[in-house]
Amino acid sequence: MQLATVVGYTASAITVFTFLPQVIKTWKEKSAKSVSLLMFVIAIANEILWVLYGVLVDDMIIILTNIIMMCMASFMIYLKLRYKNA
Repeated sequence: MQLATVVGYTASAITVFTFLPQVIKTWKEKSAKSVSLLMFVIAIANEILWVLYGVLVDDMIIILTNIIMMCMASFMIYLKLRYKNA
C-alpha cells in the first residue's frame, strides 16, 4: 500500500470521528438544545459536494468518508428535530 493511500485512510478515519462525539452526546442526553441545526445542514451540503468531487476524480477514500459524514450529519439533524423541545 502506498504512503498516500495510508495517509488518506488515516485522515478519513479521523474525519469520520469528527461528528461522533456530538452524535453520542446528543443521543445519550436526548437533548439537542445547544446543537446548531444550520451547521449540520451546511455540513450535508459540503459532504454532497465532496462525494461528487470524489466521484469525478474516482477517489474511493473521499467518497466513503463523506458518505459516512453525510449519514452522521443527517442523523444529527434527525436528533435535533426529535429533541427540539428537550
